[in-house]
Amino acid sequence: MNVFRTWARTPRTDRGRLLLVLTLVAAVTVFTATVPLLRDWFDLRVYYGTVDTWVHHGGRIYDYRVPGTTYGFTYPPFAAVAMLPMALLDLRTAIAVALLLNLAALAVVLRIVAGSSWRRHGWYGCALGGCALALFEPLRDTFSFGQVNVLLLALVLADAWLLAGGRGRWAGAGIGLAAAVKLTPALFIGLLLVARRWRAAALATAVAAGATALAAWVAPDASRFYWTEAMWDTTRVGRLDYVSNQSLQGVLARLGETDRAVWATVVLLVLCVWARRTRRALAAGDWTAAFALTGLTACLVSPVTWVHHLVWLLPSFAVLVRTGHPRVAGALYAVLCSSVVWLWFDDASGVDGFLGSNTYTWITLGLLLWLPAGQLRSTRPQVSRSTRATTPAPSRTAPVSAPVSSPSGPPPDAAAAVATAEGAVLGPGRGVARRASSEPTGRARPAASNPQSSSERASSYTVKPPPC
Repeated sequence: MNVFRTWARTPRTDRGRLLLVLTLVAAVTVFTATVPLLRDWFDLRVYYGTVDTWVHHGGRIYDYRVPGTTYGFTYPPFAAVAMLPMALLDLRTAIAVALLLNLAALAVVLRIVAGSSWRRHGWYGCALGGCALALFEPLRDTFSFGQVNVLLLALVLADAWLLAGGRGRWAGAGIGLAAAVKLTPALFIGLLLVARRWRAAALATAVAAGATALAAWVAPDASRFYWTEAMWDTTRVGRLDYVSNQSLQGVLARLGETDRAVWATVVLLVLCVWARRTRRALAAGDWTAAFALTGLTACLVSPVTWVHHLVWLLPSFAVLVRTGHPRVAGALYAVLCSSVVWLWFDDASGVDGFLGSNTYTWITLGLLLWLPAGQLRSTRPQVSRSTRATTPAPSRTAPVSAPVSSPSGPPPDAAAAVATAEGAVLGPGRGVARRASSEPTGRARPAASNPQSSSERASSYTVKPPPC
């Protein structure tokens, strides 16, 4: 018997379900309070300090550094322009607003990827899903840093919702805005081109270009500096071999491979796989899978993909559950809750280091290669021509009946949701308890002579916040 379905049936009363939910909430609270490093809204403090210095003290956007660190603003200039309202707030209010915006964006993301199926689960399923999401390391870090990843994901998925629903008039605007804030979402414009949605691709490009032009008008010196110098200066990004960099470039850097031609070749191969798999999804009208594949590819080909960037994997888990692979989704999700890559924080050498320190990259690559795509219209099993030619049609006296699930059991989606929740709860037990550090990243450390090793503890990402 399926262990997940058995576990899902266990609480048969609301009282039992409430007790289970309270137990899970307590376990999640204990885990988040003891295992992960709390980031103390560090990235948000970078944004706030940059805007405050720029508006109130006449400073320049890319000159600001958080006191006592080497951290500064690394996004395109339009991101700073979009964050200008923070100049009207104090830091605590800005943190509260950022938290509310992230929660609202997460709700939008879940509504889009889950569709109408969320109504089947009621308060119980939503509570289990909330516990599972609270354990997901990329989400934990996004909220704890005060990052913008979930907001960008919501903007991009809004376009997927418009395209899938045949409301494509404004599709592309969300992608354009996201690409103007960070460079990585620009790959979704490529998705629109592959899909031959010329209007949406043109709108996305126009919005991104217009936002960039607006930033150039508001802050011409900062725009000139970013596009001619800062964007190409890898030292501003940080150490590519840092364990939090879960991109293909990070894998190569931890191997000591610095030849950009090798990285470019690997990226080209990945893009070819993405284009082929995406076309198949688009041919079936499966926009969720197409956007999921693009998010996976963006994480792989970006020079820097910090762990908190991996919120772009969330649509992939929705595709796995929808296509009947809840166990796979639960297992992979559990690994991404476990903080396992930090086991190799100090030394990523050897075979175990190659495999373990890049665990999240292997998951992303595996999803790109094997994520079920193009199955949206596969409501019936495929039948070969020979079978159709030789199998007689059922007679009226002997109708063919399809097996139905037991009315006492939960719907498949509910079992899938519980499977994900269970996997997430079990996963962090194997996580790595890391002691807190006053230095929120590893950027202040000089590069080690052996790129596979480092001797200091740090938190989530490397020497500078990512530019993309």
